[in-house]
Formats: sequence, C-alpha cells, structure tokens
Amino acid sequence: MLKGFKDFILRGNVLDLAVAVIIGAAFSAIVNSLVKDIITPLIAAVVGKPDFSALVLHVNGGNVMYGNFLNAAVAFLLLAAVVYFFIVAPANAMLARMKGPEAVTTKACPQCLSDVPLAATRCKFCTQAV
Repeated sequence: MLKGFKDFILRGNVLDLAVAVIIGAAFSAIVNSLVKDIITPLIAAVVGKPDFSALVLHVNGGNVMYGNFLNAAVAFLLLAAVVYFFIVAPANAMLARMKGPEAVTTKACPQCLSDVPLAATRCKFCTQAV
C-alpha cells in the first residue's frame, strides 16, 4: 500500500503539478500587488476614487461592494494575459519548431477536390482516377 502511494507521489506529473501550484500562488500574490498598488490607483485616478474597493452600491439597506469585484476582475485578466503571453504562446511556438512540418498523407482529387490518401488510385467520393 505504501509502495503504491510512493509511486504515485514520485510520478513526474504529480511533482510538476505541485511545483506549478506553489509557483502559481506566489505569482498570484505578485499580480495582486501589481493590481492593488499600481494599476488600480492609475485607473482610479481617472475615475476620481483612490481605490476601486471604495465603490459601493447601496440597495435596500444592503451594500453591494462591486469595487472589490472590479479589483479581482482586473487581477484575473492581468494574470491570464501574463500566463498566455509569457508561458502558453512561447511554449506553443517552441513545440511547433521542435515538431517540424507535418508529413503530407493526402492529395486533392482533381475532380471534386476531396482529400484522397496518397496511395489511392481512385477518389472514394466521385470515383475519379487520381
């Protein structure tokens, strides 16, 4: 039983996921600080409030704190943009360069322009000789 647990924990993808969660939490704190201390005050200077958290809607004696939601939305959008532009896009470009061009396995039928395997002598759609 313990051997199975040890094998599970020491699997590469479990360790990678653990490292990603820890680094993601630390990175989230950095982005939240960037939003709270730099970006929100710049945007709020245009609006005239010192912080979005001061934006409150009073409804029937209750308070809807939509300013906090705006802070969280800006933080999320910045975090998503940073992850996409600095991690996902470069990784996809690197994988595409490493993979190289795909091998051609089909050709177009001259009659109906359907994709036909290279070894085929007739199109399976229109029976034209290829």
